[in-house]
Amino acid sequence: MSPDTAVRRLNWGSGTAPAPGWINSDVKPGPGIEISCDIRDGLPLETGSVDYAVSVHALQELPLDDVVPALHELRRVLRPGGALRLVLPDLEKAIDAYRRGDRTYFAVPDSDTRSLGGKLVTHVLWYGYSRTLFTRDFVEELLHRAGFADVRPCACGETTTPFPGIVELDNRPAESLYVEAIKNA
Repeated sequence: MSPDTAVRRLNWGSGTAPAPGWINSDVKPGPGIEISCDIRDGLPLETGSVDYAVSVHALQELPLDDVVPALHELRRVLRPGGALRLVLPDLEKAIDAYRRGDRTYFAVPDSDTRSLGGKLVTHVLWYGYSRTLFTRDFVEELLHRAGFADVRPCACGETTTPFPGIVELDNRPAESLYVEAIKNA
């Protein structure tokens, strides 16, 4: 594939371990981060310049009022027919684990909190980093508000898009929900 026809893919919220072969973007600068900015100020990418974008466990760090504008900005940089894949902490899975009394579900050591309720709250808020919580129907609603008409639930390692590489960053299936949205023309 020539550079002119290469797929452009964005890893928004890449964190401290950016992935090779992606345009890595994070609010914090660091090695391998090509774009260091706050999405709420806009991404320095041309409209329609990205084939697909992925965000893994980053969107929940935004306050609720900023989620739709951030999704709208991710939609803006996608080309028509481009895809957005979100991997988010699944509130329903955490509640189900709590109701089952499954202490092993929560990645919170007893030295931080011993009670099951404390583990639930600490896990879903992830020590105060998470500012918005998600269920599948809520994230689908937010994607529609951001202008996506074609929103599809999916599973870890599986895609409904024509971009097989979109699943490369998938992780944490036990605690995550996966949703894809296509930018219509």
